Amino acid sequence: MSATRVTQFVNAPRERVYGALLDAAAVAKWKVPDGMTCQVHEFDARQGGFFRVSLTYDAPEAAGKTSAHTDTYHGWFVELVPNERVVETVEFETADPALEGKMTITTTLTDRNGGTEIVGLHDGLPTGVPPEDNEQGWRMALAKLAALVEAG
Repeated sequence: MSATRVTQFVNAPRERVYGALLDAAAVAKWKVPDGMTCQVHEFDARQGGFFRVSLTYDAPEAAGKTSAHTDTYHGWFVELVPNERVVETVEFETADPALEGKMTITTTLTDRNGGTEIVGLHDGLPTGVPPEDNEQGWRMALAKLAALVEAG
């Protein structure tokens, strides 16, 4: 198992960024790499709360982890520290042993230069997820998060 670490500066206060991390409608807009759409099936934004999300590829030839073109994952909010940190446990819904296993995503927010620095640590990647692909997807998603919260 491996890990990725991605940082993103956002020209918005931590409170606004934290709010977007825990809002299902916002998550559907930002927590998705380019070339995919996001559907939030369940989202209970409290410590111990459950969520379930599907990411579907736009390209018909792209292969999903759960079904032909879709990656579905579910998880729980392990720790919520308002305006500072969100810790999630996530696992893909898949029959592929190379994609199974619980991952931990820790998103930390700190004040930086009048805005917020986001640090995303994704730990416990299954062997079937190349770290460079995971990192690229998270960079895309965090850029969308920045655009969303900077717009107000």
